Amino acid sequence: MDPSGLDRLDQRIAGCRACPRLVEWREEVARTKRAAFADWTYWGRPVPGFGPPDARLLIIGLAPAAHGGNRTGRMFTGDRSGDVLYRALYDVGLASQPTSVHAGDGLELYGVRVTSPVHCAPPANRPTPEERDACRPWLVRELNLLRPTVRAALVLGAFGWQAALPAFAEAGWTVPRPRPAFAHGAHVTLDAPDGPGLHLFGCFHVSQRNTFTGRLTPEMLREVLRTAAGAAGLPPPK
Repeated sequence: MDPSGLDRLDQRIAGCRACPRLVEWREEVARTKRAAFADWTYWGRPVPGFGPPDARLLIIGLAPAAHGGNRTGRMFTGDRSGDVLYRALYDVGLASQPTSVHAGDGLELYGVRVTSPVHCAPPANRPTPEERDACRPWLVRELNLLRPTVRAALVLGAFGWQAALPAFAEAGWTVPRPRPAFAHGAHVTLDAPDGPGLHLFGCFHVSQRNTFTGRLTPEMLREVLRTAAGAAGLPPPK
């Protein structure tokens, strides 16, 4: 592991201005704000990953939310999706507290790092393919830095799955062809010619649409987290 390398990467990500549409949107949201957060100073920049540099399990989402991570500066923090994810991580013993409200709230993740294939909040939560591809080198670099310890990845949603597979390939793991299809509970092992393989799991995204309709229940999320943590070699979750 290289803690200083991840710190430098996070700083570089936070300063990225590669995609004009995303830069304009995230900064406009940070200026206009939402009424409920009128007294906040929004982060308004790309949101780096979060978690220990020796993580064994990587959780990959879609992109920061306009009034979530784009406000707080931490992935999956300050919105309904994050409420569901961090509650589940806490329930299975992978987080120190059940909520995450801002970057300095004391939350610790145990053996888990949370990241995203797109680091800027996109309009309508929909990055373009060009924006996804422009952001991929950041994920590839993050994967390379985590390779000494990471043994499993849990991808939330089909977009993240499609975006992550090329990044895994560029980082040195062998992605089967045809590419494995996304599904909740999907499990694929990605071999690596020069090191340990990676257990790749799929999970429905923790979006409000999925959690409010019951497509993804708290127990479904806890179960896939337990399975992925076990494959990563973490201590048995609760």
